[in-house]
Amino acid sequence: MTKAKGPDHHGDPERPDSAAKWGDLHSRALSAGVLIAVGVAEIWLGGTMFAALVVLLIVIMIWELARMTDISASEPRVSPILHGVLAGVALVLALWLQGFLADFALCLPALMLWLSPGHDRPLRAVYALVILVAGYALVDLRATAGPVAILWLVGVVVASDVLGYFVGRTLGGPKFWPRVSPKKTWSGTIAGWVGGGLVGLGFVILAGGHWLLLPLSALVAFAGQLGDITESWIKRRAGVKDASAVIPGHGGVLDRFDALIGAVLLLWVLQPVLALAPLMAG
Repeated sequence: MTKAKGPDHHGDPERPDSAAKWGDLHSRALSAGVLIAVGVAEIWLGGTMFAALVVLLIVIMIWELARMTDISASEPRVSPILHGVLAGVALVLALWLQGFLADFALCLPALMLWLSPGHDRPLRAVYALVILVAGYALVDLRATAGPVAILWLVGVVVASDVLGYFVGRTLGGPKFWPRVSPKKTWSGTIAGWVGGGLVGLGFVILAGGHWLLLPLSALVAFAGQLGDITESWIKRRAGVKDASAVIPGHGGVLDRFDALIGAVLLLWVLQPVLALAPLMAG
């Protein structure tokens, strides 16, 4: 497990040299590329194939969470791989079952992480449940709101991350939440909201979406930022730089999808009230 050298060792905006200032540009670009690829895959695949893709991602993310929060990475009492496999089986069951049984299936991997030895057991259990619910919600949103809604969601998350990154690194300024995320600034956070809103505006103008998409896009962008902050905070507490090395040189799957987790959860909670499909078509 790669140990972190410090909370601000990677792309610290307060260091004067440009190499440090823009040090994580490649990983940010990769994140955007991966999210866009998933959005395109969603449009083309849909149905069972897309659900299988989501299940695979959830398996890897739970494995990463279990791995980085183990007391001993060399001799874990319960293999992180088993935690990941259990998460995949649970998500498949939840997608197949209904009601209480589906809820119970989603809770099982979180319960196992709580009972297994490791760092921050209640925290990692709650985060595991968040990941699983987000995976379930993403598949459900595809079925109920349609592929255009997923494309918009991915676009909001990518635009928020890209614009927030460049504005935050360029302008700097007061920190948004220094105790939890020392690198994030208010300038970058607000720029992220603007980026999300611009995507919403694009869907309004080009696709005939409802004007409500503008504030909703900014709100979803903020939820994505909170998802990013949450995963960074958990990694910092675990003393690791990346969730894993699944993507050589760029970290893990959880590092690439942390913002999408927060955005999906908010959208799924609001979806019964908002009726996303009509919003996409005006």
